[in-house]
Amino acid sequence: MRSDRSPLDDALGDDHDGYLVDADGTDSTQRYLSGFDAPDPFVTCYTPDGVHLLVSGLEYGRATKDADADTVARLSAYDYRDRVADAGRVRGRARVIADFLADRDVSAVAVPARFPLGTADGLREEGLVVDVDHDDAVTRLRAVKTDTEIEHIRRAQRANERAMSAAESLLELATVEDGLLHRDGEPLTSEAVRREIELTLLQDGYALDETIVACGADAADPHDRGSGPLRAGEPIVIDIFPRDKETRYHADMTRTFVKGTPSPKLREWFELTDAARQAALDAVEPGVTGEDVHAAACDVYEEAGLPTLRSDPGAETGFIHSTGHGVGLDVHELPRIAPDGGELDPGNVITVEPGLYDPDVGGVRIEDLVVVTEDGYENLTAYPVELVV
Repeated sequence: MRSDRSPLDDALGDDHDGYLVDADGTDSTQRYLSGFDAPDPFVTCYTPDGVHLLVSGLEYGRATKDADADTVARLSAYDYRDRVADAGRVRGRARVIADFLADRDVSAVAVPARFPLGTADGLREEGLVVDVDHDDAVTRLRAVKTDTEIEHIRRAQRANERAMSAAESLLELATVEDGLLHRDGEPLTSEAVRREIELTLLQDGYALDETIVACGADAADPHDRGSGPLRAGEPIVIDIFPRDKETRYHADMTRTFVKGTPSPKLREWFELTDAARQAALDAVEPGVTGEDVHAAACDVYEEAGLPTLRSDPGAETGFIHSTGHGVGLDVHELPRIAPDGGELDPGNVITVEPGLYDPDVGGVRIEDLVVVTEDGYENLTAYPVELVV
């Protein structure tokens, strides 16, 4: 079931006949509009009358079966090889695309900001109007998920939680020797925990490019991946954001653990961060802004006397990032749960992930994944929030 594309029709207006994408299947805008995944670039033209694909002969059969398209054409139907031989690969291909668009009465297109420059110049040479979509209409459209998309994300989150459980089990079963966590007589490292996470997800059909398993001072940098032996009594931040290899939809979750006895400061930070998480969740409902949700988390920290970027834009410790972001085909997409975040709509899938950071203490972050509903939110995250393993 396609999402409501009328906002994209409105964005095209009277100035453009279609929305054009020239990218491979890893591009989220391409995947969203075409419903197709291919390793090489192909062309999708969205018009109010339908979705039209232009693909290589290699992909034609699969595209006709798998793509969410009204028509699928091959490059060879437009004498692709002869035109490339005559004008070069970039210009010849652009001429093919121009004829493909002409067959669909398209003479003016809007394109994403990262549209290939060679294709754009070639189309303009053929007399087409090619304008950058500065309002990022498709990304905004993608922010409101269908029930099917939400189910894809829900399923990814369940796999994410199985991976988090595997990681937590490693910490729980580890022994402590000379202040370091050990497994089978060897120090337990960030790399070993990451590997366990990746293997668990791979067995479930999920992939991920990066995972954060950061201990102590490493955890004080929100995006430090972490490395080396894990230490007892120090925070271990585990942030997992896998992608379903079939649907391409992501999940996202963070938990902070301590093996051993946390310091009073660390326990206080954990409790404050959990309170900030709950305050932000309580603020989530349609019509509130991402700024409102972010402010709810900031209030908790500031009332406790801790710096945030709202109270001190130059702060290097405390709450030094926004409260969350949208999740879907990209792990970071609209809407923003931040000082510039706009209104939330039912169907938005967002993270709520407050945290505190200081190299002298380490880092604490707790992240849930929720969907905005008609009257509030549904938390897609069922994983417990507990500090000590």
